[in-house]
Order: sequence, then structure tokens, then C-alpha cells
Amino acid sequence: MSDSLARSREGSKAGRQPRPRVSMDIADIPTYAIGDVHGRLDLLQKAEEAIVRDAEHLPGTKLIVMLGDYIDRGPQSAHVISHLMDPAPEGFERICLAGNHEIVMLDYIDGWASYDDWMTMGAAELLRSYGLDPDHLPLVFRSGAQLDAFIRQSLPHTHIDFIRSLPIMLDTPNVVFVHAGIDPRVPLDEQADDDLAFIRQRFLESPLPLPKLVVHGHTPGDQPDVQPMRLNLDTRAFKSGRLSVARFWQGQVYLFST
Repeated sequence: MSDSLARSREGSKAGRQPRPRVSMDIADIPTYAIGDVHGRLDLLQKAEEAIVRDAEHLPGTKLIVMLGDYIDRGPQSAHVISHLMDPAPEGFERICLAGNHEIVMLDYIDGWASYDDWMTMGAAELLRSYGLDPDHLPLVFRSGAQLDAFIRQSLPHTHIDFIRSLPIMLDTPNVVFVHAGIDPRVPLDEQADDDLAFIRQRFLESPLPLPKLVVHGHTPGDQPDVQPMRLNLDTRAFKSGRLSVARFWQGQVYLFST
């Protein structure tokens, strides 16, 4: 992350509205968590098809938890957001959590992050998915302010409103679902939104015990990272073609990928 983007994050914390946090008991609900999508609608659709097949004989309404980072890097950010705004597959509910890429997109829209810093997040692919040319636009507009205003006006307000509405955490009695992780030094009900969406080393390298199983994405790997008290489902879907899923049901965890 660039120094200027880090500074913009510090400044934007004061301006951001706190995100919702959802609490529910999933003991009797077959629950599927899906890792970072990053513009790969094709893989998301394949993952949902696999989930529907897997859940065919499971009882009641099922739940899909999306772990954030739906946009940037891959070719179909706009299509992924449209898909997630539509109803979940029949027989399922869906909770979509906010990822750091969604938060930085809003920071750009709200004037906290610059165009150049936003581009370092893979946002050029996002703009292309909305029919905008990130290579040509800076040549058309004489000032950065004009460029920013055009982009902000061009992105669908319904998509922006959807992204603004995303919760930052799903807390259940035995499992907490977040995008990036938690600060192990802080009680769950006092976690900062910024940590839940951006944290890495203080979470991944901490020797402190975690309060419950933490299911997250954000830190990419070749395979799901299975640890005693955390599970990372980010498997670089935009590049690897592997979108990973975890099913939670009756105290068991089952992993599969596209």
C-alpha cells in the first residue's frame, strides 16, 4: 500500500459511518462462506452451483456468507455487484460483508483516496466493467477534479448504495465471519471496522488466543489456510481460477473450490 493511500485511510476513518454488524445463531443453518471474488462472476456462479448441489439434502433455509472483495482486478466487478444485489439461489439467504476493496472504492468516491491510489487496488478493471476506459479518461479531462467528478457521476448509484450498506462482521456463537481478521488484543464487540477489513500481521502473526473460529479472506494463498482457530478462504480467484468455499454444519467444516 502506498504512503498516500495509508494517509488517506487514516483521514477517512473519521469520515466513514460505522458499518452494521450482524449477530445470529447458525447452529441449525447450513452455512457456506465464499472467499474473495475480485470480479470473477464466472467463478462465483460455479461456486453457487456447487453449493446448491451440496445443500440439496440439507434441511431448511441455507445461508451464504460472502467475505468481501467483490470488485477490482478481475474483469466483471460490475456484474458481480449486480449478481449479489439479486436474490440468492432458491432456498438460500445471503449476507455480503464489506471488504477493503469496497471500502477503498467508497473512499475514492467520497474524496478520501486519489485516482492514482485507487488504481493501485486494481480499480482499472472495475472501471472497464462499467464501460469506462481508465487509459483514455485521463487524456480527456484536463484536471483530476474533472476526471473524479465524471467517474463518480458515471458509477451506478444503486451499486454504490449497496456497497455502503454492507455489514462488516457476522458474529455467531462459535464462528465469526469477517473480511480480513480481528485484532486479538481487542474484544469482539470493540473491534474497529478498519481492522476487520484491513488487518494482516497483527492478526496472522499474533500468539494470543482467538475467542472463536475466525473465517476470513483478504490474505491470498494458493490453498485455503486452515489453522486451529482461523480459516482463510482467499485463494486468488481472479488469477488462479480457484474460488474457495467452506460449509459449516453440525460442528463440521467441509472445504471445496471451483
